[in-house]
Amino acid sequence: MPEGHTIHRLAADHRDRFLRRKVRVTSPQGKFSDSAALLDGRTLTAAEAHGKHLFLGFGRIGWIHIHLGLFGKLGFGAGQAPPPTDTVRLRLAHPKAYADLRGPTTCALITDGEKQAIHDRLGPDPLREDDDPDKAWSRISRSRTSVAALLMDQKVIAGVGNVYRAEVLFRGAIDPYRPGKDLTRREWDAIWADLAELMREGVRLNRIDTVRPEHTPEAMGRPPRVDDHGGEVYVYRRATLPCHICGGEIRTADLAARNLFWCPGCQLA
Repeated sequence: MPEGHTIHRLAADHRDRFLRRKVRVTSPQGKFSDSAALLDGRTLTAAEAHGKHLFLGFGRIGWIHIHLGLFGKLGFGAGQAPPPTDTVRLRLAHPKAYADLRGPTTCALITDGEKQAIHDRLGPDPLREDDDPDKAWSRISRSRTSVAALLMDQKVIAGVGNVYRAEVLFRGAIDPYRPGKDLTRREWDAIWADLAELMREGVRLNRIDTVRPEHTPEAMGRPPRVDDHGGEVYVYRRATLPCHICGGEIRTADLAARNLFWCPGCQLA
């Protein structure tokens, strides 16, 4: 499932290509046809993200709410759009660009009130400038749940997925099994700031890189990582390999139905 930086990048891509332009809105697959007919020929007025949720605004008509889920894909093209395949749930197009959405968990036309209800049930997003980390801290500081599980709970903090969860805890030298209530406020502030920085870079580069300059392949004289995830990381998908810092073996375990990765030697706190 895409992490939050990908959805913020998709929002920016929509703004770059379609904002304040009248767009053709169609549903070749047919599952969004009625809503597409209401939106066709209208102007895109906004595109924003909150966690893993994408919102495309069409003024008083409402918002297209998209959640890609595990299998959704959203791709862009330049110029006149080619004939669509019948797997395209939603197509936005004008003469110079188009976007095709396939296989999302959610693609629905919603009202302002329905959109606000989604925001209200999500935790703060490190990539939304007006979001407050205190909202997450108030839940984390009282919880006996592990910090690793809390970071994956979208009601606590929005947009963090398995990669950022593993990497930010490693970078903070924090035991992923430590209860949230045992974190200090200073540690939480550092996690939030680190997430914001890493995820902003993820938006900019359209990939996840989490290693510090002194631990890049060039700096360490090691081969670059080869993985379909891409990006240089410390622990994610590196189970049984040596830690870049201490040389110990990276471990993995199941936690909240997802694979957790960590270094027992570096994450003792």
